[in-house]
Amino acid sequence: MSSRDTRRKFGQNYLSDPAIIFEMGQSIGPKKNNNFLEIGPGMGALTDTINLEDINIKAIDIDSKNIEYLSKKYMGPANFEFINDDILKAPLDFLENESYRIVGNLPYNISTQIILMFTDWCEHIQDMHFLVQKEVAEKITGKVGTKNWGKLSIKLSAFFDTQILFDVPPEAFDIKPKVTSSFIRISPKRSNRLDLSFKKDLYKVVDWSFISRRKNIRNNLKKRDVNWDLLDIDNNLRPEEVCLEDYMKLAEALKE
Repeated sequence: MSSRDTRRKFGQNYLSDPAIIFEMGQSIGPKKNNNFLEIGPGMGALTDTINLEDINIKAIDIDSKNIEYLSKKYMGPANFEFINDDILKAPLDFLENESYRIVGNLPYNISTQIILMFTDWCEHIQDMHFLVQKEVAEKITGKVGTKNWGKLSIKLSAFFDTQILFDVPPEAFDIKPKVTSSFIRISPKRSNRLDLSFKKDLYKVVDWSFISRRKNIRNNLKKRDVNWDLLDIDNNLRPEEVCLEDYMKLAEALKE
């Protein structure tokens, strides 16, 4: 398999614009004694911005050739550990031991899976900075009453505050993607954060409610035993018009 075919398989588009890379590093703002988990470091463009003394960096990449290259490239000043693994399958128990900052230029085909996975670790995460497809960034940061308020934004908003920092054009990559990208910040909520034990119930209700965007939530939940008289919720609203608090009420009412 050629190098280009391998990169296409793993969704690898490497940043090459120094100004964009610098701006990303400034947005992350690495500080002394930070613990970083970097996903998909590639050739180290983003790694360079956090490679500072008294910083610990675990870098996970599915491509063994990248890990071999990075292991030779980086001898400090940060403390490095390179891991050749699939982030969706790799054990992440180490996150329980320290507060981590998570960064990465995520493969676009699995970016939402990766981000949603970290809800389980929100209590151990300081913040996350990711480069993702702009369309996905807009869905992540969607607000109630807009077309982008959907399953992804609702599920994340129960645990995180989200923000688009800036857009990144295709020209900023060595192999140009067909779409514009966005650099985003995701920070765990320090108050009013959903208890993780309630996550499964909330996610089920959200999935049920979005069976059809054209229908109101009463119709989408008609197969569920919802006593609307006991809930202060307008059941004529479409799912994108229902706020997080009301989804939490529904999840509480329908939890098993």
